[in-house]
Amino acid sequence: MKILVTGGAGFIGSHVTRLLLDAGHQVAVLDNLSHGYKESVDSRAKLLVGDINDRGKTKAALKGIDAVIHMAGLIVVPESVANPTAYCDNNVIGTVSLLETMRNTGVKKIIFSSSACVYGTPDKLPIMEDAQIKPDNPYGACKASVESFLQSFNAVYGIDAVILRYFNPYGPGELHEPETHAIPNFIKSALSKKPIPLYWQGEQIRDFIYIEDLARAHIDVLGLSGYQVFNIGTETGVKVKDVISEIFKIVGYKVPIDDLGQRPGDVAANYASSKKLQKAVGWKAKVDLKEGLKRTIDFYRHNS
Repeated sequence: MKILVTGGAGFIGSHVTRLLLDAGHQVAVLDNLSHGYKESVDSRAKLLVGDINDRGKTKAALKGIDAVIHMAGLIVVPESVANPTAYCDNNVIGTVSLLETMRNTGVKKIIFSSSACVYGTPDKLPIMEDAQIKPDNPYGACKASVESFLQSFNAVYGIDAVILRYFNPYGPGELHEPETHAIPNFIKSALSKKPIPLYWQGEQIRDFIYIEDLARAHIDVLGLSGYQVFNIGTETGVKVKDVISEIFKIVGYKVPIDDLGQRPGDVAANYASSKKLQKAVGWKAKVDLKEGLKRTIDFYRHNS
């Protein structure tokens, strides 16, 4: 297949691009490079520098494309709390612009990078795909809004839409500046022997999914049609403070903790049921947290 990956110069997008190419697909990447890196894009892919809000560049990027894997978007929850309008403009309006350009160019399949944030504070765990959608922050609200648009574009225009709700991705290659995600910040602090920044005293529970497992799911669902929604997680909840303890074990020493208190927009606990995705395409997480952390620490040791 010929596939366009929006946001393909980012952390997740670059991994997805590489796996697509390894599987024999032809890949084009559309990225405005505001948060991604040209160097992260596999040399086998065609890189097009542009924004999904630019209909002309998006139309050119969609020429001859069979499917879109849509990852372009702003991703920082606290930033969305501080500036919800910017997140709506970029993530929601930008995606609708992309969908309209797809409709006008005859591209009929999209795989969307959604988030567990759409669930907000869950009523029960593990979270299943039929759980109530009630986002606790503007980032999650943007993802939920895009999901609704995808459902409507499927119903009205026949565009196949597969939604993948990520839990907490981590792994080698995460190079955000500034970095706002927990695991890379923990690892970088530990390796530089600086205090680890920690909210909620690390009592919050998360489902940390290794990047290779997450990326693989996008290739696995390419053959699906209609409007479908899947969680991507390990099905195991881990306290954040226990992740830090595992990092200390791997590096062989401890560093102090910088207690940052509470943070608006955070959910106390979430972890996934991914049985629906396993039943549909046979996908299952393969890399456990200990092995994933070892690989990630090794990456930062050699790229710091």
